[in-house]
Order: sequence, then C-alpha cells, then structure tokens
Amino acid sequence: MKKLLIIGRHFPEPSTTAAGSHMLDIIQCFQAMDYSISLCSASAMGEHAMDLMTVGVDAQLVQLNDSSFDEYLLKLNPTLVLFDRFITEEQFGWRVSEQVPHAIKILDMEDLHCLRRGREQAVRDCEEFNDNFLFTDDAKREIASILRCDLSLVISEVEMDILESKFKIPSGLLCYFPLLYNDLKAKISPCAERHHFVSIGNFNHPPNLDAVKQLKMEIWPKIRRALPEAELHLYGAYTPQFIQEYHKPQEGFFIDGWVEDADAMMREARVMLAPLRFGAGLKGKLFDAMRNALPVVTSSIGAEGLYGDMPVPGIVTDDQDAFVDAAISLYTAKDLHESLSQRCETILNKRFAKAPYFQHLHARISQLKSNIAVHRQKYFIGQVMQYHQMQSTKYMGKWIEEKNKK
Repeated sequence: MKKLLIIGRHFPEPSTTAAGSHMLDIIQCFQAMDYSISLCSASAMGEHAMDLMTVGVDAQLVQLNDSSFDEYLLKLNPTLVLFDRFITEEQFGWRVSEQVPHAIKILDMEDLHCLRRGREQAVRDCEEFNDNFLFTDDAKREIASILRCDLSLVISEVEMDILESKFKIPSGLLCYFPLLYNDLKAKISPCAERHHFVSIGNFNHPPNLDAVKQLKMEIWPKIRRALPEAELHLYGAYTPQFIQEYHKPQEGFFIDGWVEDADAMMREARVMLAPLRFGAGLKGKLFDAMRNALPVVTSSIGAEGLYGDMPVPGIVTDDQDAFVDAAISLYTAKDLHESLSQRCETILNKRFAKAPYFQHLHARISQLKSNIAVHRQKYFIGQVMQYHQMQSTKYMGKWIEEKNKK
C-alpha cells in the first residue's frame, strides 16, 4: 500500500488560513493517487482545526525531540513524507532520513518565509526592499531545507522565479502547486444586492495585523468621510485584544471575528480591502474573493502571483490616496464593479483549475519513485546538507530528549 505521512506545523484549519485550504488540496491530490494518508503534528489542535477523519486522514499528535517518533515512523513505514513548512523539516527531517531512508521527502513551502520576513523588516526599517533583506539567516535555513528534500511545492510563480534566479535552485527540485479552484456552483449577487466593505485574515499572521492597522488609522477615516453610510467589516480568527478595541460601530468599523462561512459573507459584500504592505505566497483572501466574484482593492504585494498577465478583478495600487480613491470608485460605480467581478471566473479557470496541477504533481511523484537514487545523485548537494544536518540537529535533538527525561 502507498502511504503518505504529512508532518504538520499545525493541524490544518481550512476555515481560518489559506495554508489550511492548500493542505486540503494536497490531501485530495494524493488521495486521487490512491495514497493512504496520515497527518501528525507536535502542536496541539487549534480551536478551528478540522476533523481529519471526515476526509479519511488519520491524525496523530507526536512529541518533538523524542525517539517515540522514530517508532511511529518505523511502524507506519511511509512511501512519501511531506513536511509542512521548512521548520518542520528541520525538526523531523533527520529522523525521517535515518529511520525510513527510502521514503521520498517533499517540502510544502506554503510561502517563501525569508521573502515574507525580509519584506516585513524592510517595512519596519522604512526602507525599500532589496536583496539585503532577502539573503538572510532565514534564507540560509530555508534554502538548506529545500536542498535536503527531493521535491518542494512552491505556491507562487513569483517565488519559483526567485528560487531559480536569485538562489539558483535547480528546477528539478521544484514543483509549482498553487491554490486550486473548485467551482462553488453558487449564485453570485450583482452589485446592487451587495453591501459594505470587508477585509479578512487570520490575526496570527503579521501581514494581516499590519493591514488592519493601516485600515483603522489611515484608510478607513478617509473612505468614511466620502461614504458616511458605508461600513467596513473585518473577519478573522484569533483576534488579539488590541484589534478587538478597534471595534467602533459609530465609525462604521466592525471587528466581527471568525466567520464560519466566509464564502457566504463574501457573496454579500460589495468590495474587499487588502492593503498588504508585506507578505509572500498567494493571498488566500484575494483568491477567495475571486471565487465569490468579489472585486478587490489591494497592493502589489497582495496581487502578487495571482493574476499573471490577465486583467485584474479589482484595482492594485501602493499609493494610499489612490487606494482610498479606488475603494470609493469601486463601491459607487456599478458598471465598474460588475465589469471587474466578471473577470474572476476566467482567471480561476485559466490559472488555477485543479486537474492540470493534480496531473503534473502525479507525474513528478511517479518520476521520483522510479529513479530516486539517480535523482539524489544528480542533486548531491542535498545529501551534503543532509549529512551536516545529521551531525548537528540530530545530536541537539538527542541532547534535548535526554535533558527532558531528567
């Protein structure tokens, strides 16, 4: 039997994060390849973690820096092991290589962490982002993890280019696997039946916190002066206290928290606002807005990787005054609103329909299974990185394990 073990940074939360939705796409892809799937994590299940048994996946809580994981690996004997983010590969990769060396190792990046963190630092330093913010210690760790794995799933075309052109990662180690489109088959309301502005995002994610601050302090007061009857509703799980204190109904600014059915909410909203100043990967909120024909006003960071050379279903600007003007225009101009909303389905079907990506990943996995020894010889630098990791991380992990016994 073909077995896939997913080692999760967290248990998936599809209702709160794009990463959770992306993990479900990956699970469905491997199930279509007839893999039996287990998912384990050293993190306790979050408040909104899904019941994996409902999608036929066995869930297991495991211990970090503990040899009981070795026993779990040997008993399961997986054909493939998928690491959810590079930090998980750092923690568990050496154990996988030691206990089940035959298993193909796949890294699901979710986003290029060093790019996101570098952009965040540039914003904090009030500087233009450049390569000095990219080539950091975070990058050294992340690139090393990519090299140690047999294949890495990259969610954004922009990040594929950065990895190949900036970091010189061979294309044979990378596979583009974006967020995927499943037709909602839902009635999409016209502009006249939609109301209010919305924004959404998991508040554990720093780019989302920064965007809410921008909306509250700078952007919404200007929009509200022009549209005194309009409201802005912000949705997201894990809302910190200082964000909850932004809730001011008298100002038309509502902190509504987690919403169980985000699709239903977006089908009723008129415009999404996403003034993201930093981030990486594909922005799930903007992807979901397309799925619900909801026009957006966002930044170049927000739009990155989503639309390719196709007409954008919204307005993209990094100038704050232009952002405000775009939001007002899109909210009030019915013809503009409906012409932009009509672009969504075309983009989704052309760029994110799931069947081609399922087929491509299936082909890459089949190729790896047929010649994994040759593949690892071809990209031998990964074996070098693996060797040195096992001489350092391995013994640090064993030291922590012994320390915890005392």
